[in-house]
Amino acid sequence: MRSDLERHGGQDPEHHDRTVTTLRIEPLDPSDYRHTPWKNGGGVTVDIVLVTDKDTEVWRFGRTPIVQPGPFSDYSGFDRVQVLVAGSGLVLKTPEGEIDVRQPFRPVRFAGETPIVSRLESGPVEVVNLIGNRAKVRIDIRVLDEGRSLRLGPGTHIVYNPLGESALDVDGTRYVLAGDHGLRLAVGDATVLAGRSGCLLVASIV
Repeated sequence: MRSDLERHGGQDPEHHDRTVTTLRIEPLDPSDYRHTPWKNGGGVTVDIVLVTDKDTEVWRFGRTPIVQPGPFSDYSGFDRVQVLVAGSGLVLKTPEGEIDVRQPFRPVRFAGETPIVSRLESGPVEVVNLIGNRAKVRIDIRVLDEGRSLRLGPGTHIVYNPLGESALDVDGTRYVLAGDHGLRLAVGDATVLAGRSGCLLVASIV
């Protein structure tokens, strides 16, 4: 199978484009990811996909180890969705109360300007983050596991396999993803994903 598949043509996969009228699938390989220090200097994020507009961040999807408790970076004007993918016992403390991220594969959502300090109840963890400028995009993360189907509307969608080996069908075509690999989908028409094995994250940016 070709590493870069198009159905009926396609758009430049490097740009988020709501006018895409085709399905384009681009593989995501760890050798292409880049490491970016946190804004507050407290750690490093592995950027799987980062999209900017005139040097201004629009959205990013990445994986981050949290090895010690501490404050989160300020992302005022952005929405965030976070999913625990390794370890357990992560709690996010906010002025309004706690956000429970103790269990893996349960996405939580919060505003980027919310003051947050993490607490680790059971040692280091790893999380996947989707961060989007709310003036430009709407974001979400859903879980796709074996036997489940998801319908995708127009937009950009990231299918990411955080660990092990997982398989899915994209409109009936089978893809097998190794750990830390993924697919970037530019969707113009409705597309259906079907989980065949493992547990995948599906990030949507519309």
